[in-house]
Amino acid sequence: MEKWVFMFPGQGSQYVGMGREFYESYEEVRRLFHEASEMLGMDMIRLCFEGPEDELTMTENVQPAITVMNLACFKILELHDIVPVASIGHSLGEYCALYAAGVLNMEDLLTLVRARGKLMQEAAERHPGGMIAVMGAPNEAIETLCRGFGLEIANLNSPNQIILTGPKVAIEKATMDYEKYGIKNCVRLNVSGPWHSSWMSEAAEKFREVLEKCRFLDPSIPVVSNVDARPISSGAEAKEKLALQIVKPVRWIETVQWLVQKGYTNFVEVGPKRVLCGLVKKIHRKATVKHVEDPSTLAEFLLKNKKGNEN
Repeated sequence: MEKWVFMFPGQGSQYVGMGREFYESYEEVRRLFHEASEMLGMDMIRLCFEGPEDELTMTENVQPAITVMNLACFKILELHDIVPVASIGHSLGEYCALYAAGVLNMEDLLTLVRARGKLMQEAAERHPGGMIAVMGAPNEAIETLCRGFGLEIANLNSPNQIILTGPKVAIEKATMDYEKYGIKNCVRLNVSGPWHSSWMSEAAEKFREVLEKCRFLDPSIPVVSNVDARPISSGAEAKEKLALQIVKPVRWIETVQWLVQKGYTNFVEVGPKRVLCGLVKKIHRKATVKHVEDPSTLAEFLLKNKKGNEN
């Protein structure tokens, strides 16, 4: 059987209608959505399937919504006897990666993502900010841009895509003046706050109180952390890394590189869209990437897995 690294997407991959086809086809997914709605005190069925989009994309709503969608896709793969040999997640997705490794149970997982979304949204309201994607720029130019406008690196997504974050005014100025710094392409992202930065420090401190109320077990498979691109060794370390993750950059390039160096080259994105598949291919062109988010992508993935078994 092919050995797959499960990748769980984060905020930004959501869309109205995500998970509907799995919900209609699998009793296990219907049960999952109902249980999650009860645990969260939110109507996840309406939010994920009907939106509206502006309500779904609110940080305090979208974080639990994507998490439930990721869990549904994970459940489907479990039903087909496909389990990960390692797991990773992009920002919010790291919570599901920890769930897949047995570090968190479902109730604690949902408690954490619900609190995380609310605290981050509150911090963003106190410190209005945004993010920009810088493409194809040398490190020196990015560092100069950060110094010039008081920005911070939020995501190291791929060799040609770095995400910067900062206050709203600084982001607006950088979006207009980036060419002066030798950068050819810079795009403002549709986000509501300066994620993964020092402006989230208040949220991180308050989040530590929530973390202390949850139970963390040691991982059963490697989970490579966003914070330092190294595998998490214990439940206690996982707890600390989740607090740090709110204010530290997502080191996605190094995360994927660590796995490739250890011989993991098959990746399946478990959740909405295929953003992470694209990033992995830019980091390691020879990697095998698949994604599962609905019956058609599931069928394609199962066919690939079957062919792998026959080779």
